[in-house]
Amino acid sequence: MTEPETTHFGYRTVAREEKARLVRGVFESVASRYDLMNDVMSGGLHRLWKRFAVGQLLLRPGEQVLDLASGTGDLIRLMADAVGPTGRVLHTDINAAMLAEGRRRLIDHGVLIPAIQCNAERLPFASRSFDAVSIAFGLRNVTDKDAALAEMYRVLKPGGRALVLEFSRPSPLIKLPYDWYSFNLLPRMGEAIAGDRESYQYLAESIRMHPDQQTLKAMFERVGFDRVEYWNLTGGIVAVHRGIRIR
Repeated sequence: MTEPETTHFGYRTVAREEKARLVRGVFESVASRYDLMNDVMSGGLHRLWKRFAVGQLLLRPGEQVLDLASGTGDLIRLMADAVGPTGRVLHTDINAAMLAEGRRRLIDHGVLIPAIQCNAERLPFASRSFDAVSIAFGLRNVTDKDAALAEMYRVLKPGGRALVLEFSRPSPLIKLPYDWYSFNLLPRMGEAIAGDRESYQYLAESIRMHPDQQTLKAMFERVGFDRVEYWNLTGGIVAVHRGIRIR
């Protein structure tokens, strides 16, 4: 089947080949203030979401883990503790600025691991190489989400776990205040703290364009994952999806 020539960048329709460049510009702009903005806009909840997500990977000492769109490395620090000195976690991102910021912060925390710049849609790793693969707050920025999920499946060993932590669809009870916050306060905070209103306007829009919980579950299953389940956090503002490669 022929791929469509266009895709979405927030609410804008853009050429498929242009989206990666636009997303790169967003993260190059906010890299140095990324963690601070995460703390401010989530009230620190993102740290609890990430800790819960890593817990659902069921990591064991000695396992090999691939973290995609690693950003500043919050998940990596938790995963490195879980797999211990006999295991390995790879720090990857498509964006060089975020990869460099993450590497600097990980070194500051005493975590020394390989950092690799790569595209989640075309991973440079052998099939059946990892016990677990994760991507946190990165899938919605990927141009071809199905391709990224298929790559996550490919590089997992049988019995391996794939996990996606991502913004999702909140419950009806909080949808209206959440929408007001996202489209009114969030861009203003981005301008005041990160000096970039447009990037956080894109963030609000990209969340609405991302598949909801059930749709993402079906996408996991379509590429081959079994025992797919998800957990809603903070009223569904965020969801954690996990799938298992059985064979």
